[in-house]
Amino acid sequence: MTGRTAAVQARADSVRNRRLLLRAATEAFAECGVDVSMHTIAQRAGVAKGTVFRHFPTKDDLLAAIMMQLLDRLLETADRLLRADDAGRALKDFMGHGIGLLAADRAFCDVIGRPSLQHANVREAIDRLCDTVEDLTARAREQEAVRGDITGTDIVLLLGGIHQTAQPLLDREPRAWERFLEIAFDGLRARDRAALPHPPPAQLRMADPSGVSAPTKT
Repeated sequence: MTGRTAAVQARADSVRNRRLLLRAATEAFAECGVDVSMHTIAQRAGVAKGTVFRHFPTKDDLLAAIMMQLLDRLLETADRLLRADDAGRALKDFMGHGIGLLAADRAFCDVIGRPSLQHANVREAIDRLCDTVEDLTARAREQEAVRGDITGTDIVLLLGGIHQTAQPLLDREPRAWERFLEIAFDGLRARDRAALPHPPPAQLRMADPSGVSAPTKT
């Protein structure tokens, strides 16, 4: 095997191992909580423990990488929907996609989401998501598909709110969130309505497990 071929193979092995680790860690954390050991994750992935630490020096890095997968999927969807002609439909489609992701892996979101929110890369990705969703929302406001005092941050917060509302029903009715999305979006539509009683949130504040809130933007 030539040096070039060996380097290509090494890169391919590294990509494969990272994919295996992320899949094994996602399943292990969802089943057992964030206290599961890195050794257990390595065993589930079928790799050496040292391989875990080469890719993810700390458990926080691993948790953040898993959360980044979710955020990347949301960002990809939001970017694609920015090109849609019907901005109102695009905004609702984005919300449906986001809530659907949360509903599909509820245990993962509950145990991984909170600690990973304190990781700098995750906070930066959330900031990018809020900016992109603000662009989606601005287009919907311009087309008068939603009321003029709705912001992108409102939309991002509603994803979790609608998911939490439907969560008690999801074991038996996995699509129950669609009902609550329709109720919520009906309230977002542009009509003759009284002004909202509280100003829009200036930023998202993420509470860490110690109870200390950390803003995602300064």
